[in-house]
Amino acid sequence: MRTASVNQTYRPVLDSAFNQLELIARKETDVAGAVDRAIVLDGLRELRQRLRRRVRLDDFECLAHDEWMDEGILKDYAPDYSVYEDLYKHFHANAELPWQEQQTAAKVAQTLRSLSPDLEITTGIGGHGLIAILRNGDGPTVLLRADMDGLPVKELTGLDYACHNTMPDADGTIQPVMHACGHDMHITALLAAADVLVRSRPEWSGTIVLLFQPAEEKSTGAKAMVDAGLFTSLGCPVPDVILGQHVFPAKAGTLSTCAGPIMAGTAGLLVTVYGRGGHGSSPHLTVDPVVLASHIVVRLQTIVSRETPPDDVAVVTVGAISAGSAENIISDEATLRINTRSLRPERRAAILEAIERIVRAECVASGCTREPSITPTVSTLPMDNDTKVAARVGRAFQSHFGDAFDPDMRPVPASEDFNQLAIAVERPYLFWFFGGHDPEDYERREREGTLAGIPSNHSPFFAPVLSLTLKTGTEAMVVAALSYVATDTE
Repeated sequence: MRTASVNQTYRPVLDSAFNQLELIARKETDVAGAVDRAIVLDGLRELRQRLRRRVRLDDFECLAHDEWMDEGILKDYAPDYSVYEDLYKHFHANAELPWQEQQTAAKVAQTLRSLSPDLEITTGIGGHGLIAILRNGDGPTVLLRADMDGLPVKELTGLDYACHNTMPDADGTIQPVMHACGHDMHITALLAAADVLVRSRPEWSGTIVLLFQPAEEKSTGAKAMVDAGLFTSLGCPVPDVILGQHVFPAKAGTLSTCAGPIMAGTAGLLVTVYGRGGHGSSPHLTVDPVVLASHIVVRLQTIVSRETPPDDVAVVTVGAISAGSAENIISDEATLRINTRSLRPERRAAILEAIERIVRAECVASGCTREPSITPTVSTLPMDNDTKVAARVGRAFQSHFGDAFDPDMRPVPASEDFNQLAIAVERPYLFWFFGGHDPEDYERREREGTLAGIPSNHSPFFAPVLSLTLKTGTEAMVVAALSYVATDTE
């Protein structure tokens, strides 16, 4: 290992820094008669800034990691990225809907088997989920996760490897399919990271679990894998830490995370209101559910604008309304599909209570004689990154990515079910984001104030720039895993 040479390089820097701190403290003692705590803290801050300028680190604890991260494992065992770029194009062109990821999972398993016969692969977990376990001696167990499903979106990117698939959804409706959320990038980055970790086994000790999850877009795939016996009957070792990532429309080559809340929880509702149908020429004889539903939609907007404090996060979206079949018929009922997002459990409870209150009150105001139906459809908890894991992995990211890493990103209102894996076994976790947009175009848009025009996740135009995004996602997974399992010979 290279630990000794790293220590020889940086120990003099540390010694010199602390000698300077001692001189500052002595000088202030002579002047004031006692060491002022604030002055010492100022000295520490100054020295830390000097060290960060010289070695690009956020904490002395990670000094010994710098060389093996930047010049060691990731260079000595770098994957053939051309192979993985082709693999990414395959996944992108062959997207599959949630719960139907059969061909995707088969390709993942085939690729894993080609990496090493030592990988213990189990397929068909909670649908098409699969894991690969790489045991490499004593040490921590680290679980790395990627999701596999696409979305019912018609792709408009114009890429020569665009997806033209159609598939029946859960209701039997034929839908276009696209990897509009970047899960194809997550799959490929984790496979490339697996390539590095398999070949670099002399450099680390512990156990790596590679987990490929179905149905993230339904917010149910992670729980399905757990319920299928992932950590019990199927023999997956309970990890010491669980790590995951997501591509998003930031500048490619960058990545971001934070300690504490990073993503919102979601709660979905299917609401059906019952009116009294009739002929369009005699609305006075009916209770029009379309008008009723319209009042509900408008009133729901006040949950965020009038019931949520400005410093809290709340989103209430009516994503779909359905009623009627002809222009001259007033229907008997209308349905609304409502989605909510929040960062705190108490805000979530308040939002759901407000929705029910508003729906029931509007039904009364419209003269409905039947109670509305309010059925939960989806539920995920807010994502809350473990502080210690964020600090540990963050130091490694700072060391490897330097200024391209942001450890203080703002939480986002999007939701994920990744944390269900950690909640099930009460283990700490960290989730981060890595950019996928062309850096030159991003910087131009930043200058022009047109960043809002960048295609976001779930857009039919969403298409991460391939090479740099894949390299960043791969290295992030490897660096994060090695921050726990890399051998330290000191």
